[in-house]
Amino acid sequence: MLKIGEIAKQVGVAVGTIRYYETLQLIQPSTRGENGYRYYKPQTIQQLQFIRQAQTLGFSLEEIRQILTVYAEGTPPCSLVQTLLNQKIASLEEKLQQIQTFKAQLESYRDRWQQTHPSNGNEVRNLSVNCNHSPNLSAIEREE
Repeated sequence: MLKIGEIAKQVGVAVGTIRYYETLQLIQPSTRGENGYRYYKPQTIQQLQFIRQAQTLGFSLEEIRQILTVYAEGTPPCSLVQTLLNQKIASLEEKLQQIQTFKAQLESYRDRWQQTHPSNGNEVRNLSVNCNHSPNLSAIEREE
């Protein structure tokens, strides 16, 4: 059995992160000692590594909890993981399309700017008015 600090050090996460994962029911301590310390089985290390890897793939903690719950019930979570991955891919494809549209608009503005060489600044005002109708890149980034 391993203490929470030992697990945290081996996995490279903060003790507070492990406690937070407990509140979300992503992991559970095996036992608590009379001293109140949490003790974990060695396989908790693999669970925490899975959680970290799943997060790098874009899975939310709720999605990870769903996967771990299905797995804990003795059912391979393959179908659920496949569905979640397909959703992630579809979302990324939509964001890529939005970014490509935004890039094309920026290139168009750049090309127009280079052709007009404004002398009175009207093009700057026109550009700022037109920009109000273009996709908001920061909104796209916030969706991630």
